[in-house]
Amino acid sequence: MHALIEVVTEIEASSEVVFGLELDMDVHAASLATSGETATTSTGRRRVELGDEVTFRARHFGRVWHMTSRITAYEPPRRFTDEQVRGPFRALRHEHLFDDLGDGRTRMTDRMLVSAPLGPLGFLIARVLLAPYLRRLLKQRAAHVKRLAEAFDGRRDPR
Repeated sequence: MHALIEVVTEIEASSEVVFGLELDMDVHAASLATSGETATTSTGRRRVELGDEVTFRARHFGRVWHMTSRITAYEPPRRFTDEQVRGPFRALRHEHLFDDLGDGRTRMTDRMLVSAPLGPLGFLIARVLLAPYLRRLLKQRAAHVKRLAEAFDGRRDPR
């Protein structure tokens, strides 16, 4: 039993720019700075690709959590998917979709499927506590990416 979270953000920037920002782990960490988020890649590169793993460390609910995800699908600049390989969830799958709307605009969709351990109790926790919390984090991250992408003038690094 999974909880589905979906956040849709329209951005006045090309899908190439938005896609690139979403793959950048420095951008990721900066978007969630309030939780002390860090992201360490398996390759040492800041921008992830297919097969790369990223270990996230952050403080949520008053405790430090660690989670490692792997990029399991990668189709620039349309979509990529990361899935938990180690961490606190029974399962977590995060699909990032980028639809070119024309005129340099992109619809970015974060679709996250999450399930907690502990069977029916975990499902209740995922629906009541985790899903709203993760939705807020996804919205916060999307707003950060939107600000960076819309400020990008094509001549400099948007970070």
